[in-house]
Amino acid sequence: MAIELPLSVWPVAQRTARAQRAGRYLEISGTHPAKMLPAIAARAVATYTCPGDLVVDPMCGIGTTLVEAVHQGRDAVGIEYEPEWAAHAEANLALARAQGATGQAEVICGDGRCLVGHLDPAARGLVALVLTSPPYGPSLHGRVTTTPGQGVRKSHARYSTDPANLAHVGLTGLLDAMRAVLRGAAQLLRPDGIVAMTVRPWWRDGALVDLPGALSTIGDEAGLVLYERNVALLAALRDDTLVPRASFFALEQVRKARAAGTPRLVTAHEDLLVWRRR
Repeated sequence: MAIELPLSVWPVAQRTARAQRAGRYLEISGTHPAKMLPAIAARAVATYTCPGDLVVDPMCGIGTTLVEAVHQGRDAVGIEYEPEWAAHAEANLALARAQGATGQAEVICGDGRCLVGHLDPAARGLVALVLTSPPYGPSLHGRVTTTPGQGVRKSHARYSTDPANLAHVGLTGLLDAMRAVLRGAAQLLRPDGIVAMTVRPWWRDGALVDLPGALSTIGDEAGLVLYERNVALLAALRDDTLVPRASFFALEQVRKARAAGTPRLVTAHEDLLVWRRR
């Protein structure tokens, strides 16, 4: 018998991603190719934690989870493999503190697959929320610059050139890594703690890779129970109309697919998978 999970829609794109980060994150943060929307992190923190709680992000990037947590009076720890992104996360936290954020946070440069080993042993069993998002491959959306007569130039589109980075390990390697991350998260959670992960499917060789479905199974193997599957809507709601927020590259991929005779739609949401301890 299939289990029906609670489902809700989070309207997290009422403002553009740029507008959400303006003044709250340093401009250099835009060089990261796949940042979590601040509105997703902010709502997850508000929904699943209380002031004073501890939030952890094992793949924290530029520190979106941490920044939104400290602005709401939560404490946070982030693990980031790439020193460049870890430095950006620390700088964004410094900005948050300068703006009056009351939570305390730390960024650790390390591998999220070794999550338990990176945290103070005293934190084990005390974490209220583990919130993160996996990499989807070595090349993501990035930035575009249009020059008349020279076309479009893409920049800041890669996580890393390090072959050991999870962005380079392929689907099987990524799923193995997520299994390790989720197992570590399960060990850190307090009894009523939550693991939440934003994730979306993607196209590879003409086939849709159901990463949310695969991670649902892996969470179960890691000792977690999936109890919510929310929709983070990547389009603005204006009365009864949806305002698209698709990137240039997402639109380009759809145009190319349609030109080749393959029907395809622009992705307009991310799944937010939410687990509890078994």
